[in-house]
Amino acid sequence: MFRDRGIEIKTREQILSMRAAGLVVGRTLALLRGEVRPGISTRELDAIAEDNIRSSGATPSFKGYHGFTGSICASVNDEIVHGIPGDRLLADGDLISIDCGAIVDGWHGDAAITVAVGDVEPELLELARICEESMWRGFAAARLGGRLTDISAAIETHVRANSSYGIVEDFVGHGIGSAMHQPPNVPNFGRPGRGPKLVEGMALAVEPMLTLGRQDNHTLDDDWTVVTDDGKAAAHTEHTFTLTPQGPWVLTALDGGEAKLAELGVKVGALAD
Repeated sequence: MFRDRGIEIKTREQILSMRAAGLVVGRTLALLRGEVRPGISTRELDAIAEDNIRSSGATPSFKGYHGFTGSICASVNDEIVHGIPGDRLLADGDLISIDCGAIVDGWHGDAAITVAVGDVEPELLELARICEESMWRGFAAARLGGRLTDISAAIETHVRANSSYGIVEDFVGHGIGSAMHQPPNVPNFGRPGRGPKLVEGMALAVEPMLTLGRQDNHTLDDDWTVVTDDGKAAAHTEHTFTLTPQGPWVLTALDGGEAKLAELGVKVGALAD
């Protein structure tokens, strides 16, 4: 069912299919986190991801999407998003953001992590930490009957209170369900209380992207890879979630988001899966 603004409202059964896709994504990213090391290529990481997704009975969301050639996006250092897996070898001190999507029974899951490669400078670790924390603050701010930009404002507030990082404005989160990208857009900045009302059956991919310097960026000649204009590092974290009467349920987190939400005093919501 589609509501105003083209927002897709899922049934309980459809949300459970999204949870199945989300678990494939979550397990794939956990596997990749363990494989990240100096000397491995982004193409090797992509092959590991595709094999795990397909062996789980799912289909990679990204492969073939508008001609994209990978099953993951692998964005290193100053690459913000949409890095194409290839021959690049990871080096000690790199920061890599890995974005992954999977489809189960026609329903999508989408998530991303930022991982340190070997011995990484503390300022890069802090960038990744604040990026992930801001995402969880966004989930914690989501309530049935609230508004979409309650999430956006919580992300921006946490980033501004703890850093001078750039918040990338050109790329945002999104609705997700029977397609990977759907309305509404979910910005990582803005005032609360605006946008569509948050209702049961909505599913959103929330994905802050932060930079050590300015948020200004451009796309490389490959027409995919987005890099910072000033060459400074970026971090990207993402999860897909839905709202239940009990609270937010993070469909791509293996524990549904229970541990991270508990740290923020928020009860995880869930359907019987």
